[in-house]
Amino acid sequence: MARVDSDVQNAQGPAYDSAGPDQPAESDSSVATEVLTTGRADDGEARDEGEDDDGELEEPDYPVTRRPRWRRTERGRVWWRPELRPRPDARPPLTQRLVPPFYPEFFRGAGWILPLLVTVVGGFMRFWNLAQPNKIIFDETYYAKDGWSMWVFGWEHNWSSSANDALSVCGKPGCQGVAQWSSGSEFVAHPPFGKWVIGFGEKIWGLNPVGWRLMEAALGTLAIYILARTARRMFRSTLMGVIAGLFLSFDGLAFVMARTALLDGIQMFFILAGFSCLVVDRDKVRAKAAAWAEQHPRETPWLAGEHGPKFGFRIWRLAAGVSLGLATATKWNAIFFVAAFSVLTVLWDRGTRRALGLRRPSVSTLRRDAGWAVLSMPVTMVVVFVSTYAGWIFNTANGGGYNRFWANTNPAYGFPDLPFHRQLTELLPGWVRSLWNYIHAQYQFDANLQSPHPYMSNPWSWLIMGRPVAFDYNSPKVGTAGCTPAMGSCSQEVLALGNPFLWWLATASIVYLLWLWIARRDWRAGGILLGIAAGILPWMHYAERTIFSFYAVAFVPFMCLAATMSVGAILGRADAPPVRRAWGAAVGGAMVVAIVGIFIYFYPIYTDQTISYNDWSSHMWFQSWI
Repeated sequence: MARVDSDVQNAQGPAYDSAGPDQPAESDSSVATEVLTTGRADDGEARDEGEDDDGELEEPDYPVTRRPRWRRTERGRVWWRPELRPRPDARPPLTQRLVPPFYPEFFRGAGWILPLLVTVVGGFMRFWNLAQPNKIIFDETYYAKDGWSMWVFGWEHNWSSSANDALSVCGKPGCQGVAQWSSGSEFVAHPPFGKWVIGFGEKIWGLNPVGWRLMEAALGTLAIYILARTARRMFRSTLMGVIAGLFLSFDGLAFVMARTALLDGIQMFFILAGFSCLVVDRDKVRAKAAAWAEQHPRETPWLAGEHGPKFGFRIWRLAAGVSLGLATATKWNAIFFVAAFSVLTVLWDRGTRRALGLRRPSVSTLRRDAGWAVLSMPVTMVVVFVSTYAGWIFNTANGGGYNRFWANTNPAYGFPDLPFHRQLTELLPGWVRSLWNYIHAQYQFDANLQSPHPYMSNPWSWLIMGRPVAFDYNSPKVGTAGCTPAMGSCSQEVLALGNPFLWWLATASIVYLLWLWIARRDWRAGGILLGIAAGILPWMHYAERTIFSFYAVAFVPFMCLAATMSVGAILGRADAPPVRRAWGAAVGGAMVVAIVGIFIYFYPIYTDQTISYNDWSSHMWFQSWI
């Protein structure tokens, strides 16, 4: 017999034989090896002297020694490595892994133009007939009046008990309501910034329904464009960005909140803006990391004391801190988004340093990034939050805002819940102690509010729109408000109901995103889930408090992103077989069309239109919606 070399050293070709039934493969987590035996020589080897002229082997008189053959299987692929050349690397280059390229555009500028078109559609719906209903509805009774008083006094002033009737006026230019003041300042449960925003619309358009809803509609429209661009950046696809923008445009809860002068729609805008800034910051940082990697060989990070690049001043993360500070200055519960996103940006930094091949990415992140993250996010949030009380701090005319001079009558008290409260009381000025007392009183009120309300709900039911809130309901008589004799009994309603199919799809998508995050370590799934969790989980702690389902508008953008990610999975990869892509496009397109169609179906009860009672009743799919 001729000597037989191993396949690892044989450069003639893979020529693998099949393993026999008595040679099972042995494998571990990364490399599976399989012993293959054969009784013949490889192709191309010299024939043994014992071979016949026709090439057949003679049967030896002694047992044939079978040589082992090794097959290396890595992640489902069999690699043949002639002459011990390096194993092929299936992963893209480091630069593309850090900053993946976008999918090809439909046309030049599509990444800007198509989201803008979706925004125009959503904005038209939000601004159309904005004065309807032409009166104060639901909690507009607080914020429409507080917004006006902020621009008159710099803080919330008391109004007379008949002020709502004086404000029920037309929404045409020049049509003004009459401000009927009462004496003294007013205790309010929320920080001032959202009321400054509402009041800005009133300063532009006047003290009327269009005026106090104007900025809500503007920010709700701008949120569509921001979400579409953010989704495009996350999924590297303009199509996915457009779908996300469509979902927000045609979500009933986001639509109603953009046409009502409440604080939650304003808060949602700045939460979304903060998250979007962090996504941009992530891309900018990873682009800098890719440039650094090109200048440093792969061996460099293993040098002693190497912690990777310094990313310098990060304007987008600072902008995120400002945006989240404004969200917190609108409603205090945005502080949970600040905490969640502060951790998120540090984890993204760690992932970047890990991709560079640093030996200890966690230590490098703590040394290079964590401190700046704290300054850019929580510290910036506190500075922005306090600055929104500028009117309360500096405008002390007409008696000043609520509790403005509390410290003067309470010189020995100031920070009872903080360590070293006596020393702080002595060192800090009176307005700081008064402000702390005021904010503490606001939190205590919000955390312990337990007044029964027919539309209060449990946070778990928000995900399936279990108990939407009716902002307004009327039963106009025949001959009024467009109610005809053919209708019989008529109804008008403004119902803060999310698009049922969109919310049910997004809720089901949470399970899929959990799998992507845990099993595939998908950063997009992790960010979306964190946004949803920050919006709903803290309310579980306050489940006994009087809370409402329209609070869920704060995380509507993340529900839209969750649904978009599921639709993207249904569409399939760009390199999928044509049949798979065709079926995916059909199913995904049908889902998008269904969401738009359901919004059109519920449109009358989103916009206070007059419909027959039977028609209204057909829209109440569940008893809990009534």
